[in-house]
Amino acid sequence: MTNNTVSRRVTATILSMSLLTVMAGAAIAPALGIIKAHFASAPALLVQFIVSLPALFIIVTNLFFLPLSRLLHIRAIATTGLVLYVTAGAGCFFADNIVLMLLLRAVLGISVGLIMPLSTGLLAYYFPPEEQARLMGLSAAMNQMGGVVATLLAGLLATIAWNYAFLVYLLGMIALIMVWRWLPDEQLGSANKRGVPFQPRQLLKFHPSVTGMLLLMMIFFIFPTNFAIIAGKQAGLSTETVTIVMVGLDMVAFFAGLMFGKIMNHYRKAVKYFAPLFFLGGYAAYLQPSLPAIVLGSAFIGIATGVGVPYLNTIASIKGGRNSATTVMPLLSAALYLGQFISPLAVMMLSGWLFEATDATAPYKVGILLSGVYLLQTFCTRHFQSLPPEGKQ
Repeated sequence: MTNNTVSRRVTATILSMSLLTVMAGAAIAPALGIIKAHFASAPALLVQFIVSLPALFIIVTNLFFLPLSRLLHIRAIATTGLVLYVTAGAGCFFADNIVLMLLLRAVLGISVGLIMPLSTGLLAYYFPPEEQARLMGLSAAMNQMGGVVATLLAGLLATIAWNYAFLVYLLGMIALIMVWRWLPDEQLGSANKRGVPFQPRQLLKFHPSVTGMLLLMMIFFIFPTNFAIIAGKQAGLSTETVTIVMVGLDMVAFFAGLMFGKIMNHYRKAVKYFAPLFFLGGYAAYLQPSLPAIVLGSAFIGIATGVGVPYLNTIASIKGGRNSATTVMPLLSAALYLGQFISPLAVMMLSGWLFEATDATAPYKVGILLSGVYLLQTFCTRHFQSLPPEGKQ
């Protein structure tokens, strides 16, 4: 077996985990309207937590990823995460109680908290800096492709019954088999010798990327937690049409991720502003209740996500070096899912403070405001920062 074959198989295994991470919340978003109807007696916020609750437990797990990586080898961490992922994710098929549902979603969050730092950090661990922009783009693309497949399958399965949507988590079996066969069984090293979750100086060192990821995910998650409900009210879109639009957004993000290496090299000074500007344009387009405007807005949000996530991961991994898997990547993962978790809470509060209760598009207007904050944060922390010259990353 050649080194190239080993490298390809390791890369494919790492990318297979990237396919799964977005599914923690967004995969069942197309079925959220049907799930809400099934749990009609439950508070609306609890139903939204079906999508966002895993994020809270991902964050907690990420905080303990470093000491865990000192106890277990890479393959053991990945295997544990994937077994929990399949069991808790598909287990919701049998949950006809909102409390049991949320408990299983919490376990799903723990599983993704184990998988997520590996899905990006191992790229920095196994591959040199000059390959990382391309690989981070591929990782983001696979993440979005997982969203495409899962969203499409969940939407189709939900037409049978609300609980069939959760069977999409059985896709984790594919990654589990690849991990057993090809992922090296070694232990991660780290520059953090204390064995604590993280040191404050790390957060100070990486705060532009960590804060950027927090804002990016707060803004993006306005889409999966509100789109299916608002599109039905505002534009009268059916569940099937909502599913197609959401799959289309993931496809745009997928191709943006595939092209990220070239985008970053071609627009080296401007790429930092792509995510906030496209989010701003996307949510502004959503204010129009027409299908063309909704499609255009979804395309813009797809570009923002497809470029924004790998950009932040690439900058952080270059800065963090080979130890990124146990230093900066857990911080980025925690910020990513913290943004997902607090997004519905922030939207609910800001919508109530700033807009009329009858304004169906209030979440989108909050998205516009948060996009402006993200643009300002990007300018303040990265305006004078340039990417390393091509080939010297």
